[in-house]
Amino acid sequence: MDGPHFPAPKARVHFRVARFIMEASVKLGMRSIPIATACTIYRKFFCETSLDACDPYLIAMFSIYLAGKVEEQHLQTRDIINVSNKYFNPSGEPLELDSRFRELRDSIVQCQLLMLRVLRFQVSFQHPHKYLLHYLVSLKNWLNRHSWQRTPVAVTAWALLRDSYHRGLCLRFQDQHIAVAVLYLALQVYGVEVPAEVEAEKPWWQIYTTDTEIP
Repeated sequence: MDGPHFPAPKARVHFRVARFIMEASVKLGMRSIPIATACTIYRKFFCETSLDACDPYLIAMFSIYLAGKVEEQHLQTRDIINVSNKYFNPSGEPLELDSRFRELRDSIVQCQLLMLRVLRFQVSFQHPHKYLLHYLVSLKNWLNRHSWQRTPVAVTAWALLRDSYHRGLCLRFQDQHIAVAVLYLALQVYGVEVPAEVEAEKPWWQIYTTDTEIP
């Protein structure tokens, strides 16, 4: 699946907003899958809508809220607003429950119907995480213990997967392919070779991308 490519200035905006989604979500205590879903909702919305039509940070805030509902990690609108306010005003005071707060809260609520219509109510996504976990377990058993313990392949692969959501790769490539790509890159970074790859009929990454199906 090949999604649209944003022009450079807009791509930079989306990159910064994705960073906001990730940092705000972490402060809200969200798990990795809900964070990935929030980034995907945001990206998919702007695949259908012009960046000039909506405030991207408002859309990001609702993406966090909606991802919490989809992934059953429900968040309070109040908490999202407070964390977002702290993100943009690190030295500022928490927002008072005044007209400004209520206006922002109402804006987030009003986003709900708009976004669901634009997304055609398709807000549930599969992510590469389960594939990457499966591949890492397989490789850990495949590699010798010394190679695995002396290099942070797993940590690096998870970090690369998280960073891939800055660019919206989840809408352009299959989950298995993203998982294999970040694992392959992590192995390359540390110069770790997969045993018996030379003798195999096809490389390990090709086996994973064609033969793996995880429910």
